[in-house]
Amino acid sequence: MPDEIQEALQKIFDVDTGIYQDRGFQRRVGFGERPALINIDLANAWTRPGNPFTCDAMDVIIPAVQRLLAAGRAKGIPIVYTSTAYEVTEGPNSDMGLWGQKIPTEVLQVGDESVEIDDRIAPAAHDQVIIKKRASAFHGTYLSSFLYAHGVDTVICTGVTMAGCVRHTVEDAIAEGFRPIVVREAVGDRVPGVVEWNLFDIDSKFGDVESLGRVLDYLDGIAPFASTTAATARV
Repeated sequence: MPDEIQEALQKIFDVDTGIYQDRGFQRRVGFGERPALINIDLANAWTRPGNPFTCDAMDVIIPAVQRLLAAGRAKGIPIVYTSTAYEVTEGPNSDMGLWGQKIPTEVLQVGDESVEIDDRIAPAAHDQVIIKKRASAFHGTYLSSFLYAHGVDTVICTGVTMAGCVRHTVEDAIAEGFRPIVVREAVGDRVPGVVEWNLFDIDSKFGDVESLGRVLDYLDGIAPFASTTAATARV
């Protein structure tokens, strides 16, 4: 992001922080004991160049996610990927809904290579890959029930886009009773300024924005999933 945009945003954030804190906002939800890692729409249509949905900063996001995957798998935590894709992209009975009137969802076709998860962060055999139709990873999917079944209390969120699918996933996560943690270095978007503004706003109202280093330290310190039970984790 250009320095002048960063400087302008920082001036706004400094003022807004005072307003929020005076009114009791910007509290912390904190980390729980049983996290899951949710990688949002890190499929080729978003991570590779030349697509309508291509996002910036993959040279930072992909390595960050690789480190989170390694740390999460070492502790046996649930790992979830999402991609957005549609079965019917033509005719009157499309499953794109009205979203296709706003953005080019017709290029996101089920079975196409573009909606497959980027092979640099490929899912393992036991990871969950959820195909969604809407922005939130929770909307119309089995994500909540999957997380509840594993006793998850914290969702570590990575992916794109910060202003769309990541944001809506975080908002739904806290509504469903999970502690949302957004990893600053592991999220992105297409438009300068959008990432920083949404990180600020989410950190003020919906979840905690944390650095990659802090999240890795947290994962290093938790007990492996096999050593605690889902039944006791959410009591």
